[in-house]
Amino acid sequence: MPAPYNERQALERERAELPGRITAYWEELENGSPRRVRREWLEWQIRNLEKRLADVRARLAAFSAER
Repeated sequence: MPAPYNERQALERERAELPGRITAYWEELENGSPRRVRREWLEWQIRNLEKRLADVRARLAAFSAER
């Protein structure tokens, strides 16, 4: 897939991809990794990606508000 031409397209692509990544981490966490360090890393990744998704949505809303 070619790279996006502008920031808005890049944000839209990221907005489409992030929920799938969050879901994959949740599934791995729910399957019960026996290692505490791995569980903590998964929890951190989920929080980090949820924050990023909120930021991406806010930035896309700002693009819409500019019109």
